Amino acid sequence: MSARPEVVVDRDSPVPLYFQVAQQLEQAIESGRIPPGTRLDNEIALAEELGLSRPTMRRAIQYLVDKGMLSRRRGVGTHVAHTRVRRPVGLTSLYDDLSGAGQRPGTIVLRNTVGVASADVAEALEVADGTAVVMLERLRSARGEPLALLRNYLPAGLVRLRTEALERHGLYELLRAAGVGMAAARQSIGARRATAAEARLLDEPRGAPLLTMRRTTFDDRGVVVEYGDHLYRASRYSFELALTNR
Repeated sequence: MSARPEVVVDRDSPVPLYFQVAQQLEQAIESGRIPPGTRLDNEIALAEELGLSRPTMRRAIQYLVDKGMLSRRRGVGTHVAHTRVRRPVGLTSLYDDLSGAGQRPGTIVLRNTVGVASADVAEALEVADGTAVVMLERLRSARGEPLALLRNYLPAGLVRLRTEALERHGLYELLRAAGVGMAAARQSIGARRATAAEARLLDEPRGAPLLTMRRTTFDDRGVVVEYGDHLYRASRYSFELALTNR
């Protein structure tokens, strides 16, 4: 699929022409008017259509290539890159963050059962080995594309979570609605390769790099209310952290 985007330039504006073009293309990409994978007409055709010089058009395209919004390969052309989800690290759910960013989150619930906690899960939840816990496994998508595999564990009896509700809402939203307060969390971020099963679910090749995130969440009494063990596609997702000088 190719596209010839509608761009209007104001030659009387103090804003450089290349930047006007880049901004309008960026808005079209972010709004979905030009979807990922779309091939743009070549620079010569675009420059002629807009009445711009080829160097101006090339600079606008390169600006978006540098931002990761376009990809350009010899013999293939210029295509709209798949958007990476950039998520600030905070005590929020992925569903809420995607909704706030206009990424149209979707959820497939793969498991919603009560079972016996493994030693690792029991340690994270600060319960005895063999304790009954709620086990959730969900495949989260953004704009219809698989993004993350989420495994969460909660103390049994803390809250009743219906599968239909998990498909329409984020876990933290459901916990808050049930009166469960979340005051703080301990989180670690890492990376590993995808197994064959994980790769199939996330639409990645076997062995593809995945980001990992493990989070233990506490209420205002210091009691553990949730433990998450999540996997994210490194090709589509990144974490952002704000650093300050003490």
